[in-house]
Amino acid sequence: MSVDLTIVIPTFNERDNIAPMIEALETALSGVAWEVIFVDDDSPDQTAQIVKENALNDPRVRCIHRIGRRGLASACIEGLMASTAPFMAVMDADFQHDESKLPEMLQCIKEGGHDIVIGSRYIGGGGTGDWAEGRVKISRLATLIGGLVLKTKVSDPMSGFFMLNREFLRRVVGHLSGKGFKILLDILASSLEAPKVAEIPFQFRARRVGESKLDSLVVLEYLALVLEKLLGHIIPLRFLMFVAVGSIGAILHLASLKFALDYFLVSFIWAQSFATFSAMTLNFILNNFFTYRDRRLRGIKMLRGLVSFYMTCAFGALISVGLGDFLFEKGVDWWLSGLLGAVVGSVWNFAITSVFTWRKTD
Repeated sequence: MSVDLTIVIPTFNERDNIAPMIEALETALSGVAWEVIFVDDDSPDQTAQIVKENALNDPRVRCIHRIGRRGLASACIEGLMASTAPFMAVMDADFQHDESKLPEMLQCIKEGGHDIVIGSRYIGGGGTGDWAEGRVKISRLATLIGGLVLKTKVSDPMSGFFMLNREFLRRVVGHLSGKGFKILLDILASSLEAPKVAEIPFQFRARRVGESKLDSLVVLEYLALVLEKLLGHIIPLRFLMFVAVGSIGAILHLASLKFALDYFLVSFIWAQSFATFSAMTLNFILNNFFTYRDRRLRGIKMLRGLVSFYMTCAFGALISVGLGDFLFEKGVDWWLSGLLGAVVGSVWNFAITSVFTWRKTD
């Protein structure tokens, strides 16, 4: 069956939206040769199973069931790359995006020769629905920040509703970070040349059922993504987040070192050991929550990861303690001795824990 349009829908705990979405697409895309690829991150509510059950009766429905992998952006990329259609759309499963706009977007990208067509909430005829004023302001601010990395003016680079052609995807896919939630910004910022963009207004709707998957970490991931694009891929997104976490750990390290020296009345080497252990524990927790969010360890795996983190960081800790003690004995101030030891040790920590503690499973 020749398919003209593939709709990629990332899912996590969306079982009650699957059948209604398929029906909505069938109504909206009458006369269009289409397929839908649901990319599910092993939802506990068995979303993937529901998709597969629908696929048994409808060859236009496909499922990519991801095990051990998480993330909206990477899910979208996998779905897009699994398509053979000349045109591909990305949208959410929760009905907040208006599927009735898909034929208009398809006509626009075909007749206008555009690289990408974006469903925008911020041009005439578009809207953010029942969003609170604060959320609208935050979205507007994020849009302004996103504009720093774009080569063409776009009203809504934060949109999760868009359509692109295969050739444009081929040109940008190798440069995508695949991190976080804002896949459109990633795509637009990864284009080496200014893409030919069109925007079509749509009204953002309330979620049909279920709960939003977004949380406060999305803001941090978004800012990190913008920073990575500004730096031209010189520094990876994950390393930027690791550095941010390490900065917090360094503050705790110095505070713990000062506390141990002043109140425990121990030698510097013991105080440095205490500070290093404290910083390592905090770094593990924050890195597990932020830096390796897509590989986050939970339950017993988190406990094992903590043990692994301590073990794999042992050499880094020896470097930190040994170098710090050496510098202190040579007359270097306590805070500089401790800081330099921590910095050098952290280089080892980043490299080795990426391999053993949060090893990639995909």
